[in-house]
Amino acid sequence: MKLLKAMATIAGFTFLSRIAGMARDMITANVLGAGPIADAFFVALKLPNFFRRVAGEGAFSVSFVPLYSKILSQEGEEEAAKFSGEVCSLMTIILALFTIIFIIAMPWVIHAIAPGFEEGTERYSAAVAMTQITFPYLMLMSLTSLFGGMLNAHHKFGPFSAAPIIFNCTIIFFMVVLTPFFPNAGFSMSVAVSVSGILQLLMVIFFVKRHRIGFHWQRPQLSQRTKRLFKLMGPGVLSAGVFQVNLFVDMMVASILPTGAISFLYYADRLNQLPLSIAGIAVGTALLPMLSKSLASEDHAQSNDLFNRSLEFCFFVALPAAVALLIIPIPMVATLFEHGKFTHVETLQTAYVLMGYGIGLPAYIASKVFMTAFWSHEDTMTPVKISMLTAVSNIVLCLILIKPLGVAGISLATGIVGWLQVYLLHKQLGKHEALSFDARLRTVFPKIVLCSAVMACMLALGNYMLQDYFHAGLWVKILSLSALVLLGGLTYLLSVTQTGIFTLKELKRYTSRS
Repeated sequence: MKLLKAMATIAGFTFLSRIAGMARDMITANVLGAGPIADAFFVALKLPNFFRRVAGEGAFSVSFVPLYSKILSQEGEEEAAKFSGEVCSLMTIILALFTIIFIIAMPWVIHAIAPGFEEGTERYSAAVAMTQITFPYLMLMSLTSLFGGMLNAHHKFGPFSAAPIIFNCTIIFFMVVLTPFFPNAGFSMSVAVSVSGILQLLMVIFFVKRHRIGFHWQRPQLSQRTKRLFKLMGPGVLSAGVFQVNLFVDMMVASILPTGAISFLYYADRLNQLPLSIAGIAVGTALLPMLSKSLASEDHAQSNDLFNRSLEFCFFVALPAAVALLIIPIPMVATLFEHGKFTHVETLQTAYVLMGYGIGLPAYIASKVFMTAFWSHEDTMTPVKISMLTAVSNIVLCLILIKPLGVAGISLATGIVGWLQVYLLHKQLGKHEALSFDARLRTVFPKIVLCSAVMACMLALGNYMLQDYFHAGLWVKILSLSALVLLGGLTYLLSVTQTGIFTLKELKRYTSRS
């Protein structure tokens, strides 16, 4: 499948998912606000999501897809079907045991991950109960990642990319329709998390069968292929999920701050995740099987082109997105969340946190490309060493910055550490001659920076002129924010056209490349 077409497919479904996610978060802010039940639910949501993103969609996906693709191309679909069956049976047993143990030990787990939640308080009791309900989501989504990885290896990127839409819609349905049948909205949403996992798993299995992708259930066994998979997954657990590790550290530190700090981090991260997911997931998911194939065939020219065009796409999306998070965070937060139980004071706190994340946004998106390059080489050790260093650096910076900046210091530390990670990844990747910056990227990058700067000036001017409207009603806020987004987007696109970053001829050339 063509790289840009694949990225566009994934980015499109991811965008729809994030729109549904924004709707979910707006309703959540209205219903839960930033109180103790909200803090408890966000812990219950983050814990299984952490393991899912680090081990399931992270280490597993980046280890499984290259191996599965290699077996598929060299040994045929029958052997690939047996391999996926072996992995599935082992994963089911391991994850089932892991889930049961964690559910039983949840009271002690909450003490460890949220030390600020004191036993006997509403936050602690709710967090334990809700996390026991949501934790099966880890197993369900890890299996979904297996079948999603098979679809991606066959260049069927749509179904797995669309799966998160089911997650958001399920939670909205439970929150709006079924909450009266539960003690509170937090418990309703917790049940919805696990139910959505079942629905997503069923959906990807349906599409695997629809596309006639071979899958043969096998008895659990540690063959040479599965041993290779788990060997790659070991270091990949950290390297694939460094951003999730940092966010998890953020939550642990925030739990010792006053009530609401975890909620501020959550709402800010939701906005930060919109561009991060659209660009980062699109590039990482599409690039991994293609780059693995080109490196295996020793097509260095194609490998280098895939690497550079992916970085180009990342910066093209990430830099203007970071500008928006830094220039207009208050209008965005006020429009999306400031209603119901979510007040203007909470808007300001969330906006400051969002600015910290915005500083590191381009770095974390670009790191997706650098890490994918290592994974394509089946090198998971180098990223894990860098992940360990950046995780420790994040903890140290968090502890230094929370005293003068409060909860905003946590996100600022995460943002700064992102650039340290990119620097170290780039330095180590420089040893691979097939993956180096080409002349086009060196020319285009300064132009993207210039266009983003022009956009920043226009956004600042528009924000100054419209600032009073963000204290009015919801529809006035929506119209005002839409005007700001339109102003920024048109300014950026006009600047891009004038500087010649992309032309219609080049776009046609890239979409025709396989």
